Amino acid sequence: MPIARGYAATDASKPLEPFSFERREPKEDDVVIDIHYCGVCHSDIHQARNEWGNSKFPMVPGHEIAGVVTAVGSKVTKFKPGDRVGVGCFVDSCLHCATRDVDREQYLPGLVQTYNDYEADGKTLTQGGYSDSIVVKEGYVLSIPDNLPLDKAAPLLCAGITLYSPLSHWKAGPGKKVAIVGMGGLGHMGVKIGAAMGADITVLSQSLSKKEDGLKYGAKDYYATSDAETFKTLANTFDLIVCTVSAGIDWNAYLNLLKVDGTMVLVGAPEHPVPVHAFSLIPGRRSLAGSMIGSIKETQDMLDFCGKHNITADIEKIDIKDINAAYERVLKSDVRYRFVIDMATLKG
Repeated sequence: MPIARGYAATDASKPLEPFSFERREPKEDDVVIDIHYCGVCHSDIHQARNEWGNSKFPMVPGHEIAGVVTAVGSKVTKFKPGDRVGVGCFVDSCLHCATRDVDREQYLPGLVQTYNDYEADGKTLTQGGYSDSIVVKEGYVLSIPDNLPLDKAAPLLCAGITLYSPLSHWKAGPGKKVAIVGMGGLGHMGVKIGAAMGADITVLSQSLSKKEDGLKYGAKDYYATSDAETFKTLANTFDLIVCTVSAGIDWNAYLNLLKVDGTMVLVGAPEHPVPVHAFSLIPGRRSLAGSMIGSIKETQDMLDFCGKHNITADIEKIDIKDINAAYERVLKSDVRYRFVIDMATLKG
């Protein structure tokens, strides 16, 4: 069995530490990838610290993977050694239905997450991208456009698709007023992608400290949510609000910023329940919805869209030995805007 090296959480209360583990022997439909970079997602922290209550240890986090193909199985037709590829949030899905729903597979039973899940055998834990290599079925490997640097493209595999999917589904585009709540790893991707779609983008952030960046990325307006006047000024303004915040905020206040028939979509997942009042929804026939990543097809569409518009994440590259410090900085919003682990620091 191939031996991989990485960093793992062995317990919810312990820092990540060096970890060696077995990858499966490549099968005829598998692609072997040398991981060059892996983004650090806030959900990695939730999972490594068992904040969602479903963690399995030992756990190698990481689902924003970018690298280069080193080998392919005999039945692989889409990829060859040397190809620039990515792996996102899942590495298998339901193949037992009469018709595989390729547009909504992320919502169907049988989804196998890139880490903190079990392989098809139901026994072997999947392990993620904080490692030097990975073996993935051909159908779950994505092509990264040649004009996108691998390090800056890595966060597109989660942060990018997490914002692209709701913006696409709720038809953000010319004539639509869209608010992005939170200007972090997810939020800054929402601004870039939404602006490229032609929507009128407003950023709603705790402070104005990142206003210059927001406007540079394509936002038309930028408001501080710490100012109570913001919620008066913007009442009944937006067709769509995408909330990227994973802390507990008052969703009712944001729902009141929607127009009649407007929708607020949650992509950030707070640790604790958030109360919603019926009269935040009823008078304006407003909707509160959720969205989770995208299908493989939609993720490839997102990558191609980003390639066409030269969209990548703003990143800070780190040594893998600094991952625990990076987690603490993420919790303090002390990164602009995504940490990306340089796997050369693991191999060197």
